[in-house]
Amino acid sequence: MLMFFVFALATLVSLSPSTTAVFLDKRENIAQNISLRIEGSQTTIFEDLILTRGHIVTTPSGGSHQCNGLNNHSNPFPGPTATSALDDASKKKGFPVDGTFSEDFDDFLITSIGPDAQTDTEFWGLLVNFQFAQVGGCQLEVKPGQKVLWAFNAFNVTAFLDLSGPTIVQRGQRAAFRVIDGESRNPIARAIVGGQLTDINGHVQLVFNAAGEISLKASKEGTIRSNALNVLVV
Repeated sequence: MLMFFVFALATLVSLSPSTTAVFLDKRENIAQNISLRIEGSQTTIFEDLILTRGHIVTTPSGGSHQCNGLNNHSNPFPGPTATSALDDASKKKGFPVDGTFSEDFDDFLITSIGPDAQTDTEFWGLLVNFQFAQVGGCQLEVKPGQKVLWAFNAFNVTAFLDLSGPTIVQRGQRAAFRVIDGESRNPIARAIVGGQLTDINGHVQLVFNAAGEISLKASKEGTIRSNALNVLVV
């Protein structure tokens, strides 16, 4: 037994500092920058990176509860979650968030963000990389590179718009952009981008006559508006 202990200790000591750090990092609740977008009924409430880690979240209707991925035994180690990101964004930008808390699911049910509160038929939905979350926001750990989306009336729309295209364009030259449904990856026709409509393949061509930076979004009735695409016109 003593020889085994000495061998195990020697093995741990022989690990490089970076390897040891990897083992420790998996157990630490490290703050990370998460891509977060919140689409309300009439406007985008938040769209930016938000630095977050799992922490206690407090809402007027739900009270204070831990929200670090360990909720309902969903993950082996704590970390940033979709709801901790929402909470930190609300504190950073000053918009209200409310939600009830379910003891059965050990999680919040978000009922209002900013000016938009759920109704009998309209609810807030949570998606990551355009796919609906299968667990609540305190159970769902998120990481850099993922696209976290809270969307109002998410269960009654036909598409979640995803806008892509060049980020640097020449003044006076045509530039092509495309809109698809982020969930199905199908093209979206007749979406509005920069005042123009997309064609049947989701394409639209725009011409910018003035130099500067422009932020584009795609929108269409009955869908969730797209991500912002910042374009530099040179």
